[in-house]
Amino acid sequence: MGTVSSIPRGWIVATLVAAGVLACTRRQLVFSGAMPDAPPSSGWIDAPASLDSATTPGYEGNAPMKFEFLKAMRKGDALTLPVYSLGAHSGTHIDAPMHFVRDGAPIDRVPLEPLIGPARVIEIPDSVQSIDVAELNRHDWKGAPRVLFRTRSSVRGWMRSATFHRDFAYVAPDAAQLLADAGVQLVGIDYLSAEQFGAPEPRTHRILLGKGIPIVEGLSLEGVRPGDYDVIVLPMKVAGHEGAPARAVLRKRAP
Repeated sequence: MGTVSSIPRGWIVATLVAAGVLACTRRQLVFSGAMPDAPPSSGWIDAPASLDSATTPGYEGNAPMKFEFLKAMRKGDALTLPVYSLGAHSGTHIDAPMHFVRDGAPIDRVPLEPLIGPARVIEIPDSVQSIDVAELNRHDWKGAPRVLFRTRSSVRGWMRSATFHRDFAYVAPDAAQLLADAGVQLVGIDYLSAEQFGAPEPRTHRILLGKGIPIVEGLSLEGVRPGDYDVIVLPMKVAGHEGAPARAVLRKRAP
């Protein structure tokens, strides 16, 4: 596991704040309340999808999201107390190695280092569904320690629509292998899976997770332009399980 002493001091407060506000809406940015395409003065951009059963898509066959109030002041109770029911891969979430690797680390044992640090947002054209080696090498990705893909899903606002779309862009196995071999520490994408829908086997997941590379899926990158950023993406610390919803924030790095 990562230790606090190994994390740059300037990120510690932001990390703690990001972990504590997982369920906020995109309109309630932890740092200023600004929308992602109008970053606050601090530069931090909120990049998770809101968890809302009316507007957040769920992967076909996954557990539905339910948000209810056990108690509510508007109904005369002395306090407001909500109840959440959702799958581990709801909204913006992280896949830990345990997801597809028999003896892989669960989400509470994923080190902090891959989840915090410099990242490159790569914009994939709307016409591209398969991010294979040929497509990957059309972009300046080499040397980036973390790679986040902004795809047709952001262009079309699919992480803000309850409708599940099967034709989302995905990371092809050959590109996953290239990224893993290059030592990339984190791979992210802006829809609910990095794997092709209906793939005969989860090769992309097995390649990345097999190298201990966590995958962040369901990022909300509509207002995020391509380039280099600092990223903090923290999952809920659920003991012994293979994934969890996460809060992700990005800040543009100086040229």
